[in-house]
Amino acid sequence: MKKATIKGAIFDMDGLMLDTEKLLVRFWIQAAADFGYEMTMEHVLGIRSLSRKYSVPKLKGIFGEEFPFEQVRSRRIELMNTYIDEHGFDVKKGLFELLDFLRENGYKIAVATATDRERAMMYLGRICALDYFDAIICGDMVKNGKPEPDIYLTAAAGLGLEPSVCAAFEDSPNGLKSAYAAGCSVIMIPDLTQPDDELRPILSAVYESLDKAVDFFERRSLK
Repeated sequence: MKKATIKGAIFDMDGLMLDTEKLLVRFWIQAAADFGYEMTMEHVLGIRSLSRKYSVPKLKGIFGEEFPFEQVRSRRIELMNTYIDEHGFDVKKGLFELLDFLRENGYKIAVATATDRERAMMYLGRICALDYFDAIICGDMVKNGKPEPDIYLTAAAGLGLEPSVCAAFEDSPNGLKSAYAAGCSVIMIPDLTQPDDELRPILSAVYESLDKAVDFFERRSLK
């Protein structure tokens, strides 16, 4: 069966375009410790890209109903903002090579991030990437966050495209599941975790860095 011609690309942000997942891990752990809870990297990885609807009960299921999610989250944001204001953050390898290729070849480009719009716009503006995107859809703009498909459905609609002709770039399991449920072609660029037996069947491709994903589009371009 002929593969669908890809017309759009939708990007996650944290851990995919920006090397911020390691900061999220660090400061979730520190913030939880400030409130007397011993959070681990595995706990944080379990809530990557997860909407509050799911992350709150997940963490309360681990630490107990008394776990002060909102206070810990606010403290994490405070710590992370302070760090970024002083030190900034790195851009993931190959981001602008891929974005330039997509723009030069007429693809429509969107962001689908669990991060709230204010912070997403600030981060993307900081790396001078805003002008690349035709639509930016954030976690506070949809009813159901990742791993539900809403954010990818909304991003595709923002591009005026069906999800089936969009490639979705993600690094986390919850984001990958969201994109797949929406009907996108799912591309994983691993960050803190590698694809496992649960994820491999839903992946269209895996690349070590974003620039390598140019191959995905070149192989599907019209002959």
